[in-house]
Parts: sequence; structure tokens; C-alpha cells
Amino acid sequence: MTGSELDRYIRQYYPSVYSAALCGCRNQSDAYDVAQEVFLKLYLHDGSFNDDEHVKAWLLRCTANKCRDLLRSHWNRFSQSLDTVDHKASGLYTDHSENRLIPVLMKVSRKSRIALYLHYFEGYSVSELADILGTSEFAVRARITRGKKQLKELLESGGYDEL
Repeated sequence: MTGSELDRYIRQYYPSVYSAALCGCRNQSDAYDVAQEVFLKLYLHDGSFNDDEHVKAWLLRCTANKCRDLLRSHWNRFSQSLDTVDHKASGLYTDHSENRLIPVLMKVSRKSRIALYLHYFEGYSVSELADILGTSEFAVRARITRGKKQLKELLESGGYDEL
């Protein structure tokens, strides 16, 4: 891959990769690191892609895997972050930062949060999500259903009348 191709992919997909990483990690520093690692992996990737949508799906799959690896790591399990991110103040990198639903979404369980974000904000179908997340369509539907239920409970308990 050439440097100009990588630059184009970074400009085109960095907001989606960073937002997905932030949903997976819930920490801006870790999300930034994950995004950097994902694009480094893209640069070093030897294979070919069918089209830009294939590249985006590959990037999001790598992002989900990197987040999972980070959360499973020994360091992450036995350490505590010094920076507590105020999601209302920080927002997400993309145009969704003004969306008042994002801070509430960040309180949903990780697996459901990622599925909800990719489905509703990035527009992926259930079958596409199953491929990206490496799970079955049934599991994706279950994650979305659980996530919607958690989101509804959070909205009702938080006194949110209307977003």
C-alpha cells in the first residue's frame, strides 16, 4: 500500500474507526491508540480489497478485535485509568458529537454498545455486523435487542423525556 492510499483511507475512515474504538474502550487515550494500531495494520496488510466498503468493514473488524484484545490484556485488567473521561464534555470525534444520545449510549454494555453504534450510526445491516464482529446474526440481533433495552432503561431512569 502506498502512502497516498493510506492517507486517503485515514481521511475517509478515521472518524468511524476512532468512534468505534471509543465505544469499545470508553477511553479517549486507548481509542486513539487502537485507531493508530488499526491504520498501521492496514499499511502493513499484504492482501487486497474489493472496494472501499470492504476496506471500511476490514478496518472496523480490526478495531473491534483490537478493543477486545486491549480489554482482555493483563495490564488493563489489573490497572485503573487515571483519567476519568467525562463523555458529555468530550463527545465523539465524528459529527455525532452533538448527539445527546451518545453519552447515554456509552453507559450500555460494551458488546451491545458496539453493535448499536455500528448498526444505527454507521448503517451496517445485521448480516454485515455478524461478519465484522465475527459472530452469528442471531448474536448480533440479541446484542442490539439487549442494548436497546438497556438504553431504554437508562433513558427512563435518568429522567430523559425527549432527546
